Order: sequence, then structure tokens, then C-alpha cells
Amino acid sequence: MTDHEPRRRPRQRSAEAEPSTARRPENMDPQQLGFTPQRPVGWLAPLLLLNTGLRALLAILFGSFLDKRELQNALSGESFQQPGVDGELWFDYVADLGDGFDATYSIAYLLAQPELEIDGRKLPRGQVLLMGGDQVYPLASGDGYENRMKGPYRAALPEAPATGPQPTLFALPGNHDWYDGLTAFLRLFARRKDGHIGGWRTQQRRSYFAVELPARWWLFAIDEQFGAYIDDPQLLYFEKAARALGPDDRVILMTPSPTWVKAAKRPETYDAVDYFIRTILAPTGAHVRLLVSGDLHHYARYSGEDRELITCGGGGAYLVATHNLPERLQVPPPETLTRSASRSRDYDLVTTFPTKAESRRMSWGVFRNVPTRNPGFTTMIGIIHTLTMLAMAGVASEGGIFQRLFSIPLVMMLVLILAGAVLFAQPPGAGQKDHARHWILGLLHGFAQIALAAGGTWLWLQLPFHVWSWPGPLVVAAILYGPVAAILGTQLLSLYLLVAGFFDVNTNELFAGQGIEDAKSFLRLHITPDGTLTIYPIGVDRIARKWIPVPQADPEKSWLRPATPLTPHLIEPPIVMDGPIP
Repeated sequence: MTDHEPRRRPRQRSAEAEPSTARRPENMDPQQLGFTPQRPVGWLAPLLLLNTGLRALLAILFGSFLDKRELQNALSGESFQQPGVDGELWFDYVADLGDGFDATYSIAYLLAQPELEIDGRKLPRGQVLLMGGDQVYPLASGDGYENRMKGPYRAALPEAPATGPQPTLFALPGNHDWYDGLTAFLRLFARRKDGHIGGWRTQQRRSYFAVELPARWWLFAIDEQFGAYIDDPQLLYFEKAARALGPDDRVILMTPSPTWVKAAKRPETYDAVDYFIRTILAPTGAHVRLLVSGDLHHYARYSGEDRELITCGGGGAYLVATHNLPERLQVPPPETLTRSASRSRDYDLVTTFPTKAESRRMSWGVFRNVPTRNPGFTTMIGIIHTLTMLAMAGVASEGGIFQRLFSIPLVMMLVLILAGAVLFAQPPGAGQKDHARHWILGLLHGFAQIALAAGGTWLWLQLPFHVWSWPGPLVVAAILYGPVAAILGTQLLSLYLLVAGFFDVNTNELFAGQGIEDAKSFLRLHITPDGTLTIYPIGVDRIARKWIPVPQADPEKSWLRPATPLTPHLIEPPIVMDGPIP
């Protein structure tokens, strides 16, 4: 077990560290920054949808062949210690961060500041930074990490402070980190012992880790590849770390996904976490007091008799709705098929950010945001509607009844629209409850789009363009009909998303299509020498969108500052857990 004691005197930087004489950027030129700031991912972009879907499918089909967790058994199996300073430790948690520059850097900038004054409280920078998953979007790659995560965080904290302990960074992979089989993730976060991202030092050697904290607190971070089983090398690693635990120890468990929430619909999703708690932690007598995860891009806390369940995925990715969260959870769910599951306990929803009322209000922005933030998707809808209209017009104006009913091009377009609408609704397996509503809503949406195309065809046939000689009708349709159909088709899609959201269908797409960058969040946690853990959930209502370079400043100061100051606030009063060990 390694022990990294804090050092109070100035440090000699490693040869790998960026030299203090490095020139600070004078503007936002990528040549000066060393990375290219990225726009937010357009989640409804057709090529992105296709590419991400294929990568996700390949990862699911061949994930067992690409699973690098088994190979990590050859890497160092050490756990870590973060004793803090005089038995006191401040540490931060952030997740879902590697998206657009403005949102990602806004949170990185706050995390990097020596101190935050929030609601009258002064909260010092965390000596440890925990990243809870999805450090890059949409797909893991070296360039993706560099431009969407590493570059912004390096700009926020270019070098470690000249005095005091160097901040440490641990990262847990999420599903987007796994899309390349974890190759880029391991190269960035577990490549070498003296690795660093700006002023944060990386220490982990695997995609999972155990860290001993002060006052008999422990952090265990488990890697579930797409919700799969926990591999044997990982179990052996944590079994070894758990030998140091006893009945007086308290555990913080980091997971890639809030399976306690997802288990309300799919009970089996919590099985791996429950198995880990039952087989690794419970035999030691230690108390699991906190489960924390990202993956859902909002803040939500469920509270039980002796445990808090916190989702905090507000590090930079688009906001996800909170108004569809259940008010009460049973964890593990009674419906699980695991015969030896732990006793089910009730957890009540205490706080969300944004609030459920605000989340519902944000839903209505779909009519404005989807077409403006997804021009490629809008264009695709316009093309489909134009081709469908031309096929309908051809059938209506030529041939007999048989040809009109069985025109192959028209049938193909109708099948394409219906199939696309149903697949967009993402119907689950027939064995899952409430699966029928996905099919019903998908079909209704598809028929609504067909009805819109039929109405457009009727209007087209009332105009003189359809009798022009070829290719006149096609040109006019592309120039005049296509843009109008694109707008109307997208508005119809937006209406579908809004209605489907009330039935908890396509809720993610309702918000992903809007790409809301505001309402971000992270956690600042504090362990005192007497063992009290206090959690400060920090929210940011509006991110910064304009940045001012700071070329003349100390080496560890942020390269860029917001033109309009960020105003973080407490999402809810500090959550105080436990106290002195009896």
C-alpha cells in the first residue's frame, strides 16, 4: 500500500511536468492553447447517431473480446492513501465532463480555484479530484480526450501549487470511455506513476481503485463495463484492499452509473453493485454510507436510513431531466431475480437540481432548441419529407389504383418513416414492463409524420410546379418545399418528444436534442479529523460563454477567466454524515 504524505515545502517538479517557464496563451488560438476548444456535441446529428450507434452495438456485441479489465491483472494492484493534512481532507467529485468547451471549462475553472466562497462559506480546493465517468464525448479517442477534457483541465490548473500537496486525480470510466475498449482511457489516466493532467497528478494503474481516506473512511470505485459483471481480477483487487476494513470503517462507493435509479425499470441493473457490497464489503463489517455516480446529467439525492444515494453528472454534458425521477426507490428492487440479494430498503428523493418544476419548464424549449442546435437532423427530416412527397405525388397523378397502392418507392419511404419512428422510441424487450407504450408512441409519431407528408403532397398538387417538365419539380421541391417540410417535420418531432416525455419515453432525447449547457453541478466533500463527512453539492445556474486570457499570472493560475463571473451556489444545505468514531 502506498502512502503519499502531504509536503508543505516547495516541490521539485518531475521531468514529465510542464515547465514553469511555459508561455501562457495570450488568446484563444489553438496554437497557443495547445488544444482546440470544441463545440457541444450535436446529439441528433445523423452521422453521429449512426456512428455512435454502431460503436455502441459493436461494444455490446464484442465487449467481452475487447474487455481490458482482465488484462489489467498484470498491472500494479496497489491501493492508495490520501491522509490529507493533519487528518483533514477536502476532495471533489465531478462526472460527465468532456463535452463542449464552455460548460466543461466552467466547471474545471471552479474546481481549480484555490478557494470558493459559496453562500457565505469558504471551501478550499480539493486535494483529490474524482472523475466519475464519461470524461469524453461522444467516442473515446486520444484527440477527443485532448480537446474535450485534458486541454480544458490543463488550462484551468496549468501547474500544481508551488507549496502544499499536489492535487491528485482519480478517474473511473463510463460507457463513453469504454467505446474503444478502454485503450485511450488507460493511456491517459493509468500510463505511468508520474503522469499528470495540468496540475493534477494521476496515480491509478487500473480502471478501478481503492483509496484509504482519513478517519477510517475509504473510497472504492468499481468498473462495470456497460453494466456487465465485475471481473475476477477486479474482485481480487478489492478483496485484498478490503482486508484493511473493520466494523468502524465507513465506505464511499463510486459506480459508473446510478443503477439504483435505473433498477426501477430494469431490476437487474443493480445486481452487480449489490453483489459487490454483499461479497466484498459486508463481510468486513464496514458501513457503506454513500453511493455516488454520474451518467445521468443532473443532481439528485435519495436518502435512506443509513445511506445516501447521489447522482451528480453535471460536469459539462447536456442537462438530463429530473422531473421523471421516482419519488421513492426500493434498493435492491424486490423484482430482482437474484435469490441472495440484500434486504430491500426504501430511499426517498430529497433534492434535485434543477428542480422538477424547472425541468418541466425546460422541456418546452424543445420547439426552439432542437431545430437550431441540430441543423443536420433538421436537414435530414426535410430530405425524407421531400422524397416522400415526390413519391406520393407520383402515385397520385399516374397509373391505376394498383400502382397507386403498391408503388415500390412510396412503400419504401413509408416503411422507412415508420421503422425510424419506432426505433427512435427505443422499445425495450417484450419481457420488460410498459414496453408497449414505446411501440404505440413510436407508431403514432410515424403515422403523424406520414400524415404531414400527405398534407404536403396535397398542397404540392394544388401548385403548378408538379406539371413542369423534369427536373423542374425536383429543383423547386428542393429549394422551396424541402426547407418548409424540414421546419414542420422537426416541430412535429419536437411535439412528439414533449408528449412522449410525459410517458417517460425518449426523455433523454427530449433534453439531448436541446443540448442545454446550463444547470451544472459537482460535489465538494470534507472529512474532518474526528471522522465527520460533509458533502457540499454545488450548482451553477449559468455557465460562462466568453473567456478572457490571463497571460500575466502565476504559473498555477488559470489561463482563462470568465468575462462574466461564475456564481456557484449550494444546491441544498450541506449533507453531514457520521461523526466521531465511538
